[in-house]
Amino acid sequence: MFASIEQTIAQLREQQYLCDRKLATVAFLALQMQKPILIEGPAGVGKTELAKVVAAALGRSLIRLQCYGGLDEARALYEWEYGKQLLYTQILRDKIGRLFEGTEDLHAAVEQLHLHEDVFFSEHFVVRRPILQAIDSPTPVVLLIDELDRAEEQFEAFLLEVLSDFQVTVPELGTVKAKTIPYVIITSNNTRDLSDALKRRCLHLFIGYPDEQRELEIVRMKVPALQETLAAQVVAVIRRLRALDLRKAPSISETLDWAQALVLLNAETLTPALLEETLHLLIKYERDAQQVNDQLTWIAEPLQSREAPATAPVAELPLRPPPKPVETDASALEQRRQEHSAQYFTSYRGRTDGRAS
Repeated sequence: MFASIEQTIAQLREQQYLCDRKLATVAFLALQMQKPILIEGPAGVGKTELAKVVAAALGRSLIRLQCYGGLDEARALYEWEYGKQLLYTQILRDKIGRLFEGTEDLHAAVEQLHLHEDVFFSEHFVVRRPILQAIDSPTPVVLLIDELDRAEEQFEAFLLEVLSDFQVTVPELGTVKAKTIPYVIITSNNTRDLSDALKRRCLHLFIGYPDEQRELEIVRMKVPALQETLAAQVVAVIRRLRALDLRKAPSISETLDWAQALVLLNAETLTPALLEETLHLLIKYERDAQQVNDQLTWIAEPLQSREAPATAPVAELPLRPPPKPVETDASALEQRRQEHSAQYFTSYRGRTDGRAS
């Protein structure tokens, strides 16, 4: 139970999740106001992890719905277990046959069947998907709707009923209202804009990359075996990589993977050679790899001061890569010289061959 903002920070820290006061305020208010949280930000900054640690801190079960292209209401809410329905009809076919004894025509048989059709469309044959599981749970749960921006806008519209009234409508069963209000966390990687109607129903939170000091604390907490100086070098290099115009900048989760890899390699300090050998843990696209190789000297500058204390402020380091030297194109220079000569001599009305007119 989050009794206060300070207690929220402390409980999340117990689960090894470092957060600032802004994030803790939203997490606290979401519980007190019983409103969903919409968390936006780049991939790998701790959005999904927040749902996991909130569930652990509150002592609740975590129900996760992973969104993807083509996700529809049936996959998110419920499905009928057709195989089980067919099995029951085969087992009970003798009894079903006796229902039609004495019926005079087809219309009478249909009417007789209509009286018992709800037997096969009851809760016994419903496969509950994540949203219905959360709504119908007798105990409070944490519902994570992960990467909603990957789903289509139609599915986003379907969520409005769930988020506003915490109820869903199943045509065969009617309206199912929440027995307990779930703690709902929705994440988005900003691959598309979400609707205003959805945002109105949620508390909004943006999680970006942490500053150097907080990221250093995260590395120390998650990878305690990493040496202090090496941890500072890791953070310094990561910040320089993020300063480049990469298609995919290294996330916090990739920083932790890299730090863990350095521990497994028994590294005591980060050298330019070791940096180059392990860059594939951070850079995932060939275009980005080429750009990093061009700026490798600048990226490796923090590694030159090996004896710097682990608490040295990384922000003092310049975070702008040096501009690339302009390569002189001989053909382009020759073309411009010819254009200039043509302009000059064309604009002169006299002769240019040295003879008098």
